[in-house]
Amino acid sequence: MAQDWNLRSRAHVCSICQKPLEDNSAVVSVLKETGGVYERQDCHPECWKATPRDWEPFSQWDGVYLKPVKEEKREPLKKEDAGELLRQLVTLEDPAMKNVVYVLAVMLERSKILVERDAKPQDDGTILRVYEDRKNGDTFVILDPRLRLENLGEVQQQVVALLSGTKTLGEVSAEEEHLEADTPSA
Repeated sequence: MAQDWNLRSRAHVCSICQKPLEDNSAVVSVLKETGGVYERQDCHPECWKATPRDWEPFSQWDGVYLKPVKEEKREPLKKEDAGELLRQLVTLEDPAMKNVVYVLAVMLERSKILVERDAKPQDDGTILRVYEDRKNGDTFVILDPRLRLENLGEVQQQVVALLSGTKTLGEVSAEEEHLEADTPSA
């Protein structure tokens, strides 16, 4: 199975013809699973339709390419926002943080920052959810841990503690490992 979650940024040129993607133009985005990792491709719709493939995409969606906007340099913040925290956790690929990663993704989806593009059931009963950042087009593949309702409150408190800076990643990771050890298998 490929990695439980990872981050892939939007391309700025067509993966097929290598011509630049134009601002506010249609784009086809696909995830291809290769050797246990997800490769993202962004293409002009006409290139995608015209190019024969001997593989099936893991996930595919139509979208609109938005040219990146240069943001003014900001002073670093001590408290990270939810999007930056999600990026940091996804980069760490710590299985103990799967519940926190999932709750953050759902929180960002409800805030209309992320949009779910696909959900792929796996042979082991888990679900991989494909999210895209509406603003910058980054793609996240996130494991849906099938979080139990009785554990949701504790995970939400961990997310709040991380966002407020009252707990570190190490402290929350240790709590998650303890929570998993005490939780009976579903």
